[in-house]
Amino acid sequence: MPKPKLFIPGPVDISPATFEAMCASMIGHRGADFEALYASIQPGLQQIAGTQRRIFLSTSSAWGVMEGAIRNLVQKKVLNLCCGAFSDKWFDVSLRCGKEAEKIQVEWGEAIDPATVRAKLAEGGFDTVTMVHNETSTGVMNPLAEIAAVVKEFDGVLLVVDSVSSFSAVPIPCDELGIDVLLAGVQKAMALPPGLSIFVTSEAALTRAETTPDRGYYFDFLEFAKNDAKDNTPSTPALALLHALKQMVDSIMTEGLEARYARHEENNDLVHAWVEANGFAHFAPAGYRSRTLTTIANNRELEVAGFVKAVREKHNFLINGGYGKIKGKTFRISNMGNETAETMHELLAALDDVLPGFVS
Repeated sequence: MPKPKLFIPGPVDISPATFEAMCASMIGHRGADFEALYASIQPGLQQIAGTQRRIFLSTSSAWGVMEGAIRNLVQKKVLNLCCGAFSDKWFDVSLRCGKEAEKIQVEWGEAIDPATVRAKLAEGGFDTVTMVHNETSTGVMNPLAEIAAVVKEFDGVLLVVDSVSSFSAVPIPCDELGIDVLLAGVQKAMALPPGLSIFVTSEAALTRAETTPDRGYYFDFLEFAKNDAKDNTPSTPALALLHALKQMVDSIMTEGLEARYARHEENNDLVHAWVEANGFAHFAPAGYRSRTLTTIANNRELEVAGFVKAVREKHNFLINGGYGKIKGKTFRISNMGNETAETMHELLAALDDVLPGFVS
């Protein structure tokens, strides 16, 4: 069977232009050619991130930078905002790094309440907060602006935000919101192959890192800043992925950010309309639903694994049958990256074709 077209929440399908960019000739990563490539990516990435600061490039999954943020910034205690598989895991990572950590835990499918964050921080002792903007496991998009505003009420508390499945798909004005670390892997909303992460740090984050012991080397924020000053990276970069990143950033700039935001919203609305027309329920609450994927509650009691398999076997489209403890209780459809109204209609028509065999 040929490989299916992906409508899973990452990795997502890669465009032919991106594949072609990855076939560029190898270059030395400690010379002028690499420095020119690195520098050429910066202006577009800065626009996407809403920052005047430089964007660091890490040859890793986003988890590398997520752990790195804990190691670089937490000197007292970290507050992890937990609402799904990935945000919950960040609390575990904090503990494994030997840091003092507490969490705000809400049920999967709920969003983080800014008032609860304020109340917890008011207890004192915290110097870092972590949050996942767009929780891919549940389809919840947390109220980033409101939470960022709360964190900034507390002197000396830094905010770290995972935007893996929202970066470039919705506005994230990093500088305006006062985010101290904004990070993303590129295999979701950016529609690139896995293996590369991008992140930006505030001056306060770099200052904190200067006095934090045991940062290690590979994810030492100061090493990234030192090498960035020379348009370079601390360690050997994934050159093919950087060529792909250059192509994608240029493509986003050509499309225009506002047009890209609107395309994701329109595609997302198509999926929401399908959910409602077919008698399903949203897993995420109104007002806090992701614009890049939809987590659908299995209130019609489908045999989800069979439904996913049938969609692939009959139409060669792959959707996701739920994640972690809500596998089978939900299923997920992605509309992020390069998808268009045409490709979304093709998928939804395939779902319409298969669905009658799984519902009474």
